[in-house]
Amino acid sequence: METGQVVTARRSRITPEREAELYGAVLDLLREVGYDALTMDAVATRTRSSKATLYRQWGGKAELVVNAIRQNKPGEIADIDTGSLRGDLHALLTREDDCAMEANSALMRGVAMALHRNPDLRQAFRDQLIEPETAEFRRVLQRAVDRGEIRPDCPALDFLVHMMVGGFATTVLLDEKPPTQAFLASYIDAVILPALGVPAP
Repeated sequence: METGQVVTARRSRITPEREAELYGAVLDLLREVGYDALTMDAVATRTRSSKATLYRQWGGKAELVVNAIRQNKPGEIADIDTGSLRGDLHALLTREDDCAMEANSALMRGVAMALHRNPDLRQAFRDQLIEPETAEFRRVLQRAVDRGEIRPDCPALDFLVHMMVGGFATTVLLDEKPPTQAFLASYIDAVILPALGVPAP
């Protein structure tokens, strides 16, 4: 039996409902104590699990945390297809209300600090979140190029994710308030679309 088959067999013992419960508890602990203070013991206690089960399913804290964050996301970015880039980016905002954005902003700030100190977390984050989401954004942009909305040689094409993350992450630092749908919608129209050469609405 190949390694991938072993992992699948092991993971199949946990129901989707139980997995969602575990991920929810991990995210709660992250918000309460941060990544560095989060322990597998604490997760096991909170979820009435054994540490052996957690390690068997996820291998370690970094994998468990990144999987919890990934499962907390509201769907695939590339599945959004409204027929226009502006429509796609605005539709992306509607998947989370302002309360969810505030909670996720606080969560990501705590994880961002831990990324600098934990190479295993940084690698898992890159493999399971950054690279897949960057690939999804590329598909969204490619559709816009194919529709003729963006020039294929537009220099800003390589920086969409940077711009999106920047708008989301800097509101707390610069404005001392969490990101909101209204702020990010304005940011998309005033900054991102002009940078990509898409005419203002």
